[in-house]
Amino acid sequence: MKITFKLNTQRSAIVLVFFLVFGFFSCSKKEDKDAKYYENIKVEGQKEAELTAPPLVPKPIGDRPAMKLVVNMEIKEQEGEMVDGVKYTYWTFGGSVPGSFIRTRVGDEVEFHLKNHPDNKMPHNIDLHAVTGPGGGATSSLVAPGHEKVFNFKTLNPGLYVYHCATAPVGMHIANGMYGLILVEPEGGLPPVDKEYYIMQGDFYTKGSYGEQGNQPFDMNKAIKEEPDYVVFNGKVGAVAGDKAITAKVGETVRIYMGNGGPNLVSSFHVIGEIFDKVHIEGGEMINKNVQTTLIPAGGSAIVEFKVDVPGTFILVDHSIFRAFNKGALGMLKVEGDENKKLYSGTVQEGIYLPEGGTIQNMPKENGTVKSVVAKTVPEQVKSGKELYGRTCFACHQQEGQGVPNAFPPLAKSDFLNANPDRAINAVLHGLSGEVTVNGKKFNNVMTSQNLTDEEVADVLTYVYNSWGNNKTVVTPAKVKAIRAKPAPKAQAVH
Repeated sequence: MKITFKLNTQRSAIVLVFFLVFGFFSCSKKEDKDAKYYENIKVEGQKEAELTAPPLVPKPIGDRPAMKLVVNMEIKEQEGEMVDGVKYTYWTFGGSVPGSFIRTRVGDEVEFHLKNHPDNKMPHNIDLHAVTGPGGGATSSLVAPGHEKVFNFKTLNPGLYVYHCATAPVGMHIANGMYGLILVEPEGGLPPVDKEYYIMQGDFYTKGSYGEQGNQPFDMNKAIKEEPDYVVFNGKVGAVAGDKAITAKVGETVRIYMGNGGPNLVSSFHVIGEIFDKVHIEGGEMINKNVQTTLIPAGGSAIVEFKVDVPGTFILVDHSIFRAFNKGALGMLKVEGDENKKLYSGTVQEGIYLPEGGTIQNMPKENGTVKSVVAKTVPEQVKSGKELYGRTCFACHQQEGQGVPNAFPPLAKSDFLNANPDRAINAVLHGLSGEVTVNGKKFNNVMTSQNLTDEEVADVLTYVYNSWGNNKTVVTPAKVKAIRAKPAPKAQAVH
């Protein structure tokens, strides 16, 4: 028995030592996979990088070996539309804001060709946060209009990184849209998902205030004070909304490569009605789970993943919430598929609860001089009204006037609106509460009165009446003025 025990003890000791040694070397090998390890990875072959404009991303890397990757990037200074009727001259990488998405893997040797279009007016360069080297490549890439610069770097750190122009004044170049994302996948690639999208937030500073029409130049003073007129996803108001919304089907897993170009504001990224299953914090290896809102610094990023379990329209926002509903930081994910009443029932009961007497709240009034009314054509009214709709009506009644089921009635093909324009004017001027029936469905909510001029009320209603299958009624400022002069109607159920 003693001999057996001794032998068993020796045998156990040998096994223990074996596992300790094996584990040590295994850990050592894993820990050795640092920048030095990836520096020495040999490349196999050469290919030109696939570049995509947002919200699209290139195909996943998967398990391909490290390669020499040639990136051809063209800088373009071009006029675009910030919101309907508002023009802005963007400075872009690849003709889009954010710039083209670059997808690599760790160990790739990147040959970067930066070309400044001959029609451009400014010199530019590029600072890639994925680059180990002076200026992230900026010191080697300053390029004048009509010229090209080439530099090389090796990808040493897996993660999602921002790139931007770093030509003085740096903030101005970034504020004009010169930023984007470069993804460095780990060995073996990222786990597969059903849908991948590319979104970046940016803050813009214009001479005119939000929605002021015409060509709006950059305002350096506002930028220094960090007082943006627009905070948007993918370069403009509505770039990821309406018919440009990202899409998925029930049961699919969505991965969003989310960046923040800044130049100033931090983003509180949130998807209303969803919880992030995984968040790669700051675009790195650390993963947080079951996250409601993730903080993304200016010049930073995050990778968020979530499975969509129910259909509907899910709203993407910067949860510094006035930026979403008043400055443009709002997008949409439209999910199709079968409902799951076990997960989300929708409204199962409606009633009236008015502990404060059903008083309609009023939007705060502003002091100031009365603007003179200039007669407009119907197309001018529609154009102005569309911009006003995006500022005052969009959040409740949605991009295409579809409303929100069981909450806010539709404006599209609305029998309620088409039957009585005077009633619609009163609703905008004085608010509306109590039960209403629209297109055969009942709604019971409170609409606040809107602090709009007679002209603005006329424009926004003319836009609504001339959109989405409505009866093309033209509302005039004189009509609004006449109704404003009358006593406000008493709240009652209307059908």
